[in-house]
Amino acid sequence: MPPGTRARARAETTRAILDEARRQLAEQGAAALSLRSVAREVGMVSSAVYRYVASRDELLTRLIIEAYDAVGECAEAARDPEAPPRDQWRAVWRAVRSWGLEHPAEYALIYGSPVPGYAAPAETIPAAGRVGLLLAAIVAEHGEAPTDDEESDGVLLDGLLPGVAPPLVLPAIAAWTQLFGTVGFELFGQYENVVVDRAAFLDAVADTAASSVGLPPS
Repeated sequence: MPPGTRARARAETTRAILDEARRQLAEQGAAALSLRSVAREVGMVSSAVYRYVASRDELLTRLIIEAYDAVGECAEAARDPEAPPRDQWRAVWRAVRSWGLEHPAEYALIYGSPVPGYAAPAETIPAAGRVGLLLAAIVAEHGEAPTDDEESDGVLLDGLLPGVAPPLVLPAIAAWTQLFGTVGFELFGQYENVVVDRAAFLDAVADTAASSVGLPPS
């Protein structure tokens, strides 16, 4: 088999494995995911699957990175740098919510309960930070720091969010957690009998967070 054909075949098999793993993730949850089950469903003997994915943890890592990249790409595509700052901010929040509603199992994988026995490696960090850095970029470009606020020394790592005014770093991190917490609460049923219009509620939380990071009113 020519090298190019072999590479394509390997890529197709790897994609089939990841697609089946994602399907099982949606049906059974991350804790129940197993390479043996995935191999069986894609028509492979269990020993053969290890030529493509070395372990369950590697499979989870690939799914996690793909999920982080997917929500990051969605958020980045939604932002129009030419729009007013609050419109950019709100567009990112709405994009994350839309992605979460369309991919609840993947959202739960990256923002829900930790998978027993699994520790995410450092290679997941760049993808995991995409939405947070996107929000930080909006704050760095448009946020106005209050002159009477003190920096939160010792609360956060030094040098976090370069380009963001020091007094705005903590509220920017808080806004990042509010975004994913708000979407997660909706997906995991925490707003039943509390929030009637979830889209409007997200916009309201986003606007409050925008004020906390000094974005000018629309």
